[in-house]
Parts: sequence; C-alpha cells; structure tokens
Amino acid sequence: MKSMSAFPSRRSMVVSTGGSVATSHPLAAQAGLQMLAQGGTAADAVIAAAAVLNVVEPMSTGIGGDAFALVYDAKTKAVTALNGSGRAPQSLTRDVFHAQGHKTIPLNGVLPITVPGAVAAWEDLIAAHGNLSFEQILAPAINYARNGFAVSEIIARGWAKAEAKLRLHPDAERIFLPNGSAPTLGQRFFQPELATTFEAIVAGGAESFYRGALADRIVAALARDGAFLSKADMAAHRSEWVTPAHASYRGYDVYECPPNGQGLTALIALRMLEGFDLTQYPPHSAQALHIQIETMRLAFADAARYIADPAFMDVPVEALLSDAYITPRRALVDMNAVSEVHAGELPISNDTVYITAVDQWGNAVSFINSLYYGFGSGVVAGDTGICMQNRGACFVLADNHPNALEPGKRPYHTIIPCMVTKDDAMWASFGVMGGFMQPQGHAQMLVNMIDYGMNPQEALDAPRYELLEPYEGKKTLALEHSADVQDALRALGHEIIAAEVGGFGGGQIIVVEDGVAYAGSDPRKDGAAVGL
Repeated sequence: MKSMSAFPSRRSMVVSTGGSVATSHPLAAQAGLQMLAQGGTAADAVIAAAAVLNVVEPMSTGIGGDAFALVYDAKTKAVTALNGSGRAPQSLTRDVFHAQGHKTIPLNGVLPITVPGAVAAWEDLIAAHGNLSFEQILAPAINYARNGFAVSEIIARGWAKAEAKLRLHPDAERIFLPNGSAPTLGQRFFQPELATTFEAIVAGGAESFYRGALADRIVAALARDGAFLSKADMAAHRSEWVTPAHASYRGYDVYECPPNGQGLTALIALRMLEGFDLTQYPPHSAQALHIQIETMRLAFADAARYIADPAFMDVPVEALLSDAYITPRRALVDMNAVSEVHAGELPISNDTVYITAVDQWGNAVSFINSLYYGFGSGVVAGDTGICMQNRGACFVLADNHPNALEPGKRPYHTIIPCMVTKDDAMWASFGVMGGFMQPQGHAQMLVNMIDYGMNPQEALDAPRYELLEPYEGKKTLALEHSADVQDALRALGHEIIAAEVGGFGGGQIIVVEDGVAYAGSDPRKDGAAVGL
C-alpha cells in the first residue's frame, strides 16, 4: 500500500490488523469498533453503527428505511448480497395518484411510503454472519437516543435545511424540531421514543416490528395520516439473499447488489472504461474526465431503461455486461465532444449512510441504509420515533415503464454498497453516498485506486464530478476540479454549474492487503475510520 503520493490527501489512512470500521459519524464508528472489541463480526459492527446513525444522523437513515449489504466470507471466499428493500403497499395503485391529479409521486407525505426493510435486513445479516445479540448490538444506539448526544457540524447544517419539511407533520415537528427549530452545533438532542422502539426490537426482534405490537402501532399511526401501508403489507415483508452482479475491471472483481438497485450502472460504466487507457492522461485531466463522464452517461441511459424489480420484469444483467453489448456502447464515446444520450426521468437525492467493516477473521461487510430524501417522507409513525422513508418516489406513473408503480413491487433503488476482490481475496469494501452520485462515486474511486495508484484516503479526497439529472440524458454536471479543467470540459460541450459546498456524496472505504486493513473516511462528511 502506497503512502500519500499520487494526490495531496487531507487525511492519512487508518491502519490496523485487528479489524476496522468506517462510517459517516465518529460515534457510529466507535459503536462498530466496540462490537469488534467484544468479539463481534463485521456484520455485528455495521448494524451497531447503522443503529447509532439512526440516532445521530436522523435525516439520512433509520429503521423506517431500507438497507442493502454485500458480505465477504473469509472461509468460503464468496461474496453474497442481501436485498433489504421494501415493497409498495398492496392497496396503492397508479389510479390513486391519477385520481388526485398527480403526474409524479410526491416526495413528502404518506403517498411515497413503502414497507421499511431495514430491521429485517439487520436481523438476517446478524443471523447469517454475526456473533452478538441484538441487545449487545443496539446498546450504543439506545444509550445515545435515551441519554442524548451533541449534534455535529455537518449534520446540524443538514437538519436546518429540513425545518420547513419537518413542520409539515406534527410528530416530525415535535421530535425533530425541539423548541421550534433544528438543533444547532453542539446542542444535545434526545429521542427517548426511538430508544423505547429499539428496546422493543431487542425484546421481540424483527417479528415484533413486522407482525407484532410494534407493527400495530406503526400501521395505526400512519393510518391516521391516510397512509396505504397495512398490517398485511408489513407482515408479508421478507428480505432476500441474492447473487451479486459482477464484472471484472483490470484484473479486479467488482461486486454490486443486483437490480432493483442501481449498482449495475457502475458495472456497465467500468466495463466501458476498461477499453480506454486512462493512464495516458494525467489524473483529473479534462480528457480523462471526459471519457469517464461519457461512459457514465451511457450507463445511466441503460439503467433508466432496464433496472427495475426483477420479480416484475426480466433484467438482462449478464447481457448488459457482455462484450457483445459493451463494445458497441463504448464506441459511442466521442473523444472530442459530448454525445447525445436519451433516457427517462427519476428524482435525485443525497441522503443515505454507508458503513463498512472488516473483522479479525477477515470477513467484510459493505452496508448501506437510507431514508432516501432528508428525513424521508417527513412522516413519523406516531410515538414510535420512526421516520418513514419516501422510497416510493422512485416509482414512475407511466403505464408501460419498467419502473412503473405496482402493488407489492420494489422501487428502483439508488443505495448501493460495493465490494472488490483480487484473486478471490477481499481487497476493498466501500461506498459513496448520495442518490445518483453513488455509481459515479464507485467508478471514480476505482479509477483513482486501480488506474492511478491512489491509496484509499487519497481516492476519497480527490476531486469528483457529478452528473446532474442523468436519467434525462442531460449534459449538466458539477465538478470540484480547477477552473482550467472546467474550461477545457466546457470546450468539449459539457454544461458545468457551480459545485454545491459539501456535495458530491460522502464515502467510506477499507482496503485489505496482506492482512492489514487500510481505512479511509470522506472529509466531506463528519465521518471517521477506526481500527483495532
């Protein structure tokens, strides 16, 4: 592993041999590390961290949302995928929206609420790959929820931006706007109702959440607001262990969760990029960026057309990654100009949390948990403290679209963990948060490390590009690069807007080489990488 050389990194790597955790908040990273210190596995660590993030970063994640995981088993040297996404309520049809005059699914309120899949995913991951009990794993989150924590800087800013949304729902306003406003930097925040809910999960597991007394309370509270989510919808929920989508990139094996997630987008882009020698251009030069941007635009066009719930349509994953398909797609990249790309429409979001952990036995978990938009739907399920996701907003209302809303269907999902192996050994477990930034971030991280030799922290710190509204085939993007690079890209036809401060997602990564874990955490977030 190289030290800082390829890029002037803002942080050094965290190097350890007894296990490592990287998350978007230091308290969550420490909770995961506590599990490893108690003899827990990487699975135990990521769930403990996810639960703490539910408390300390409530706008981004929680048990009212969904989760996905990739797991590397050191004994079998196999990578498996867990799909913890929920489905649309059985009574919610496109006719409901048409009758109310909606042309798209609203982002706020009860209409975009789907079954929350996180709790089942947590339990399934622990059952298959954990050593510890829910009582041990949820203890740090219960402590912070009941006894309070001090709000950090970046989270305080995100909380303040959501004040208007939180005022739309009385329980959301009551819980998340204490004294009438968002908590400020350093203010102590308490959420005793969520602590009680976590204690109910400790006592009754996922059964209580989906089919027991807690499920009754969630459904009854949402029914008072006019939600379509029923007890039958909750009771029917199951997460799924599935085969990951996979592609090779310059001798490394890259794994993503398969559809209904958008990980296939990153794999398609990487397959196209493999046909270009990026090293003939300096890293982050206009020409290197142009090639990456154009392949990513093509990949998003494919994603818009093909990615949906595979239970409702055939998603041709292998065909989309085949040489027969990739070679002519790659040929569409014009080295001297921006190409026209046409695709459908989906909303854009930036609120998610990503967690990765490697344990003392060499097992690794790449894990992501989200409410979709900030504070999800903006609806809290009564006195449970649970903020419900708005993942249903990723459906469309067009009759013949592959991602059209249907009862019991899982929506197109933006949250994607990533895992990379080399010669069957776990090499990298990472993710980059931020809606449609995620596949873009995955590809950029791998190009930085594999093509340009950056270490994990350098790869995170390096400037990023972000395609905006990629499903509409637009040329618009934002960059963190220099004015000279931006001018050169404009000359090729790219439409560049001013970068949002703190945008471009936030990543966490652990790379393992020769039994040593090298961890990095994105400086764009409040996060931390820690190790034993």
